[in-house]
Amino acid sequence: MERLYTMKEASKLLCVHIRTIQKWDKKGKIRCVRTVGGKRRVPESEIKRILGIHEKRKIIGYARVLSHTQKDYLERQIELIKNYAKEKGWEIEILKDIGSGLKENRRNFQKLLRMVMNREISKVVVAYPDRLTKFGFKILEEFFKSYGTEIVVINKEEKSPRGELIEDLITIISHFAGKLYGMMSHKYKKVIEGAKKLIQDC
Repeated sequence: MERLYTMKEASKLLCVHIRTIQKWDKKGKIRCVRTVGGKRRVPESEIKRILGIHEKRKIIGYARVLSHTQKDYLERQIELIKNYAKEKGWEIEILKDIGSGLKENRRNFQKLLRMVMNREISKVVVAYPDRLTKFGFKILEEFFKSYGTEIVVINKEEKSPRGELIEDLITIISHFAGKLYGMMSHKYKKVIEGAKKLIQDC
């Protein structure tokens, strides 16, 4: 989370009296936040803005696949993201995960969230929306936006409602089957193959 300074700390950093910061806040020259008790706090980003400290924010590419057997697909995503960034003239850093889009504790996904909340990122580039999260993409998009981060989706192809529902159902079955039997087990593969056959036959 972004650091918040007390009025006393902010006045020392900005070399002005506390009353000056209070006046700036009333006139909208500085953005202060309030604690539960109603006390003013000054965000670090506001201190840097007033002092003229401009830090270049990163552009991050994020790629994800469900399992280690899909490494080729992972590489295709990364190549797609890098080519897109090259066309735009962007310098890009890649974060990647192997795991379900339903899992919130993906290592690099967690790292991405921390970087967004620390306001280190201007854009997150993904090949498809579901590579970032399987559900709640719009909520995540609004959350990122609140920290000044834009999510750029390269392929926004629309899926049919039935196709999307089937994909989501397989993902959910895969997630829980993996927890029960392990992703590489024979039982896991049998459950997924059976689920796919059952759904396709419907």
